[in-house]
Amino acid sequence: MTELLVVAVGALVVIASATLAAPRLGVAAPLVLVAVGLAASFVPALGSVDIEPEWILEGVLPPLLYSSAVSMPTMNFRREFGAISGLSVLLVIASALLLGLFFSAVIPGLGFAWGVALGAIVSPTDAVATSIIKEMPVSKRVVAMLDGESLLNDPTALVLLRTAIAATAVSFAFWHAVGTFVYSVVVAVVIGWVVGRLNLVVRRQMKDPTVNTVISFTVPFVAAVPAELLHASGLVAAVIAGIVTGIRGPRMLSPQHRLSDSQNWRTVELVLEGAVFLTMGLQLTTIVSNVQEDHAGVGPAVLVAVGALVLTVLVRAAYIAPLLGVLHARSRQFEGMQGRLADLQEKMTSPEGKQEAFEELNARGRRKVSERQLDRFAVRVTRGLADIEYFRHEPLGWREGAIVVWAGMRGAVTVAAAQTLPENTPQRSVLVLVAFAVATLSLLVQGGTIGTVVRRLSPPVDDEAVAEQNRAEQTRIFELMRTASASVPEPPGAEGDPTPEGFAVARRYRLDTLRAQRAALLDARDDGTFDADVLEDALANLDASEIAIELRGKMTA
Repeated sequence: MTELLVVAVGALVVIASATLAAPRLGVAAPLVLVAVGLAASFVPALGSVDIEPEWILEGVLPPLLYSSAVSMPTMNFRREFGAISGLSVLLVIASALLLGLFFSAVIPGLGFAWGVALGAIVSPTDAVATSIIKEMPVSKRVVAMLDGESLLNDPTALVLLRTAIAATAVSFAFWHAVGTFVYSVVVAVVIGWVVGRLNLVVRRQMKDPTVNTVISFTVPFVAAVPAELLHASGLVAAVIAGIVTGIRGPRMLSPQHRLSDSQNWRTVELVLEGAVFLTMGLQLTTIVSNVQEDHAGVGPAVLVAVGALVLTVLVRAAYIAPLLGVLHARSRQFEGMQGRLADLQEKMTSPEGKQEAFEELNARGRRKVSERQLDRFAVRVTRGLADIEYFRHEPLGWREGAIVVWAGMRGAVTVAAAQTLPENTPQRSVLVLVAFAVATLSLLVQGGTIGTVVRRLSPPVDDEAVAEQNRAEQTRIFELMRTASASVPEPPGAEGDPTPEGFAVARRYRLDTLRAQRAALLDARDDGTFDADVLEDALANLDASEIAIELRGKMTA
């Protein structure tokens, strides 16, 4: 027991130290942790550590993906959903099949089905590894695509892995596999949505922020475990629960609760991510020993891993090149609609204008519609214009495409998934070593050079222009907040009354004003009419003001 405590404390110290030291060394913290884990794996007491892969797949990934989904700008995710879904499904399947051909050709006696199984293991990018790119000055669209891809491609790969293993049996049927995949995703989406909504309803009743945060720690597992029991994707369920929480949380949870959540989840992320990368290194000795015991060469397995990594990058580049063309054509199409949508928006300043605009686009002729339908139509027009501005200000060229290609790193999920291969897998120890080598090389080569790639490819940034754009965004936000404030009637005695009653009236008025401003900003967030980062700062300032007023109220109570 004492030894376990010493190891746990040491791991926490290493994770904290690596996080602080990495920026000074000019490398990403995950790379430092992998190196420390690799070194520690040669210590006899640590090299024999056997970590169950289910601990990572079912115990670590759900909370990490949930936390990433909560903090992800959902409007940018919606805008890039077409690209994200292609990267998460089509690219993973194509990579797995091509890698299956490669592995079956270079590993004697493996067979295509087992080759596809290994291809499915090394195809998906890793959510934790891809977090490296978030610390760099890259396009918001690049971050959104990589973020969304890493959230959703793990379930695709794991379902494909199960399908490939099933293909080794005589009873395998293609359409049954497709139906299983669809079932896995649909059931997980439903469970994740239900859990996400119930999570907010329950936590809204909690007054203690600490208790609220403790409950939030259970949400990813409450979503993932039932999904897995129903043979659906627990990771998809956790992601959907996180997206629902991220969208609805600011409207339903108090600032104190959300601030507590944010601080504590950042700590959880730091510890879990660090543990994942340390785990990768610690398993090296065991994996290599297993290969040597099976009389298989370590060198050939590493060469196979090098070839597989090169192939994954080439396949990724071959997919993303035409994807950029499609996205560019879509942006040009949207820009052609900008003038028409602007005219429609101008018309809809009155109910009559809304009706006229709706009927103008109604191909079936004139008909009466409800006020709710008119409002929804107005929202679609507003979002359409906001999307056009977003695509116009954040174009995707070959530079951004190259960054998306090179930032697609593999990580600990690949190692964990490899260790779930059945014991009767041909040359199982070699396949696990290949997966480990691919993940490690990806982190070292791609992760170690992504900073240089970004600096070389990113165009020069005009800091003054960026500052001016941010000031313009802030001015628009302040104007929206002033308009929202004007909608809250000022009660008599709200100002200038030094009595406790006057203070209470002024406090309620100020809180009502802040809540009206927050509602207006959240509506703007959902419409996508402001930069996500600038809007997030404005919402954080509102939260800080409300918390300060609540604390002053407690002091004077």
